[in-house]
Amino acid sequence: MSTTGTATAVMTRPETGLGPYATHAPTHAPMHRGLTGPGLPAGSALPTFRALRRDGLRTVADSIGDPDRVAAGLRERPVTGGLFGPVGLETGSLLPDGGSGGISPTYFRPDRHDHPGLMDARPLAPSLEALVRFAAVTEELAGLRGQFASYAGRYGSEAVAEASRQLLAVFEVGADGEVPPFWKAAALIRPLSLIAGPGTRSGLTLDLPARLLEREFGPGRVARFEDVDFPVTLTHEPTRRFLRETGLPEDGTLFQLDTDVPLPTLAEHHADEDRPHLAPTGLPVAADRLIRLGDLVTVTSLVVDGSTGTVWRWSEREATLHPLNTDVSTLAFTLWLLHRDKRIGFHDEAGGVL
Repeated sequence: MSTTGTATAVMTRPETGLGPYATHAPTHAPMHRGLTGPGLPAGSALPTFRALRRDGLRTVADSIGDPDRVAAGLRERPVTGGLFGPVGLETGSLLPDGGSGGISPTYFRPDRHDHPGLMDARPLAPSLEALVRFAAVTEELAGLRGQFASYAGRYGSEAVAEASRQLLAVFEVGADGEVPPFWKAAALIRPLSLIAGPGTRSGLTLDLPARLLEREFGPGRVARFEDVDFPVTLTHEPTRRFLRETGLPEDGTLFQLDTDVPLPTLAEHHADEDRPHLAPTGLPVAADRLIRLGDLVTVTSLVVDGSTGTVWRWSEREATLHPLNTDVSTLAFTLWLLHRDKRIGFHDEAGGVL
């Protein structure tokens, strides 16, 4: 295998490195062109070809290490790459179709007992070359370079819609108008990073567009606070301003805002007679400076540090604090993304890998 030293490093394999697949050139011609011709991006993360670079071309059975766990029709198909799951683990293998040259992902499922490691393959791209092009243009959008360089500094719903149309048009050309669900979802969700710009006005991480939360969650479902609602330990002015002017959704998917104002500190929250009492040593040292915003999940509170604006997750059961968001602007953006995903169904359409 060779790796070039160009700006975008690529991997190629000689014909002799294709193992038994070199004898089936007419059947696997599209795969051969991708592996022995232009090559594959060495540093690509969506998809990733690191296993191919490390182990060479292998079959599904070789990759699993237990042929009996693999459906007979998939055992001898070559694995050309992989896909990352939501937590950054490689959970899918990319398999070329011997007849059409199309690329399908197969996902490993430990909860399946009939074939306890595989799901049915679904089309991902019409060819290996198309897959590489789709991934490359998606990374151009993420880096605001190439044909998406003009979006640098542009934010808001108009920029999102325009970038989405442009990305989808690229996919349509590469797939003869039949864009696989994964890339349709990518064309919808990837441009959402353009919805909010860096926090030059707010003093927080992000400047959210005006009325963004209302348009997503609906009128009357975003709560704003007044200065009388804040404890004296909430001294971080950008956080106070955000809660006054922008607010947070009352029901933010996995998060329920505490609308019983004034907002209590964590110490006040646990001193309430209706709450389970914790020993003083069970509360964090900064309990008087941590302002409770609401419930994240059962017996878990979402709190903001009144002096820094950092958002934390407080587990009552474990009596521990865990960092959650840099500030309330990234918290609101996360809640917006989760709600939009739930409402439109990005996760289902993308197969759970976007």
